[in-house]
Amino acid sequence: MITVAQALDHLFDLADALPTETVPLRSAAGRVLAEPMAATRTQPPFAASSMDGYALKSVEADLHAQLKVVGEAAAGHSWDGTLGPGQAVRIFTGAPVPDGADKVVIQEDVTRSGALITITDDPGPKDNIRPAGVDFTHGTIMSAPRKLSPGDVALLASMNCPDVPVVRKPVVALISTGDELVMPGETPGPDQIIASNTFGLAALLENAGASARILPIARDSHASLATVLGLSQGADLVVTIGGASVGDHDLVADVAADLGMDQAFYKVAMRPGKPLMAGRLGGVPMVGLPGNPVSAMVCGTIFLVPMLRAMMGLGRAPASRIRLPLAGGIDANGPREHYMRAIVVDGTVRSAGLQDSSLLSVLAAANALMVRPPHDPAHPAGTEVDVIAID
Repeated sequence: MITVAQALDHLFDLADALPTETVPLRSAAGRVLAEPMAATRTQPPFAASSMDGYALKSVEADLHAQLKVVGEAAAGHSWDGTLGPGQAVRIFTGAPVPDGADKVVIQEDVTRSGALITITDDPGPKDNIRPAGVDFTHGTIMSAPRKLSPGDVALLASMNCPDVPVVRKPVVALISTGDELVMPGETPGPDQIIASNTFGLAALLENAGASARILPIARDSHASLATVLGLSQGADLVVTIGGASVGDHDLVADVAADLGMDQAFYKVAMRPGKPLMAGRLGGVPMVGLPGNPVSAMVCGTIFLVPMLRAMMGLGRAPASRIRLPLAGGIDANGPREHYMRAIVVDGTVRSAGLQDSSLLSVLAAANALMVRPPHDPAHPAGTEVDVIAID
């Protein structure tokens, strides 16, 4: 068996970089920006009022001063002219500040009678003006690569970038294996269960930026598995679930070998997820996950998501960890690295309950994985441990 870190290194070596494509800005959210983008304008392009009020000269912004209103400026409609002594312009938020003005007195500090205003409250030192370019200037760069957040998309729109170069979404083919499985909505026989792994993994991988294809269930025969593997053509990554162990009905390794798979590793010293295998089949990376539902989902978080991020140009890095104190004591760990389903609340972490790798109800209740090193001793409450957040 190899360590989790060694398995990740092998998977990163299998993670082929993906090509880029250009998409409309409306479709760019969640995609990985492939090239730096430069602003094509300055924002704001002019000095703009940040409040509703009156634009005037700051040297005349004295308490009880009276000024004549000579015009109005609104967002999208500037006032043409230059402000003279004793003059003010009615102005609204977002409007260009008139030439000659360097302060906006908010309307709450002013009374108005016809064309005259009186400053009735101390306007204070704030000028209530957003300088030109205070947000960004022409040529400002958005760096790449980066997964585009809603804020990034808004910024690109403001930078006047209608089309965005992004990394193509990795296509992942998901194949569940086993005679015991039927699809959700079907009626299982007395010895069958519902296939859940492909649906959970599809959600996990699509949240990470992939496009998941759920292929038909491969039955426990060489012919069936070979046929379904053939349906994965066009995928950037092939993932099988189940059949990766050494039982009489675990056929993935044998069938993949018959089809020419170049195996990179088999078995990882972790819990859950020990019977993990990976390699390259027909030039495409292939990962064989264990069939227990929790094992498959944990391996998806620890291995598949970092692998996808590498394929999309986001670097070779394991899942992010933080250190949190234990809410209660925990027993000693065994010889394998253990990824315990856990719950983070109020800045502490505790076990989510039974750690059997078949219990999806425990996984669904968890919001984190507590990482235990091999032979980690028992710890009392308050001890800091490594934690990986999960959605």
